[in-house]
Amino acid sequence: MSIRYGLLALLQRQPMYGYQLRGEFEASTGGTWPLNVGQVYTTLFRLERDGAVAATGHVESDDPELQKTYAITERGCAELADWFATPVSRSRPPRDELAIKLAMAIASHGVDVAAVIQGQRTATLRSLQDYTRLKSRSDEVELSWLLVLDSLIFNAEAEVRWLDHCEARLVRFAPQGASPPGPPAQKGAAPLDSPPGALPPESATSSVRSRS
Repeated sequence: MSIRYGLLALLQRQPMYGYQLRGEFEASTGGTWPLNVGQVYTTLFRLERDGAVAATGHVESDDPELQKTYAITERGCAELADWFATPVSRSRPPRDELAIKLAMAIASHGVDVAAVIQGQRTATLRSLQDYTRLKSRSDEVELSWLLVLDSLIFNAEAEVRWLDHCEARLVRFAPQGASPPGPPAQKGAAPLDSPPGALPPESATSSVRSRS
């Protein structure tokens, strides 16, 4: 998302100054897109230059630029409405660092691609658990943040499935006699579909032996 349109959307609510816009922007996105004040004021300068916002008042500050409050103009409202009405283009795939990393790992000598996949899966699952934990407290967050959180959860779940798919391809294309990649789950971890409190396979086996 362009910072430009995010600020316009916030200014459509009411006039604000730069620090206030930064706080509202981060609150609406749950801090997933942190901004610094410089980014905010640079964008406001461009919006004012383009006639999309106008300075309407002042707040106390030693810096004249920081004293300004801004309001959206008719031109800004029209630009914002056009942004909302225009679907996000998927014709240019985003530069996915993970996809590039795996592609380069496969093309490089001496890289354990399976280990790269397993390491990423562990990190993504950890993030997924964090997002799910946050969602369990959804009554404490705004709807705008909840939508962003849902997107993070769906993306993490999709990444885990894609990593499983990559691992399956590694097995399929591995030279005959080569060792296949290790299991997706961490050693000693319960399967993903296990009920809460389930024991890892090793612990469960030990428990059965101790009772026999």
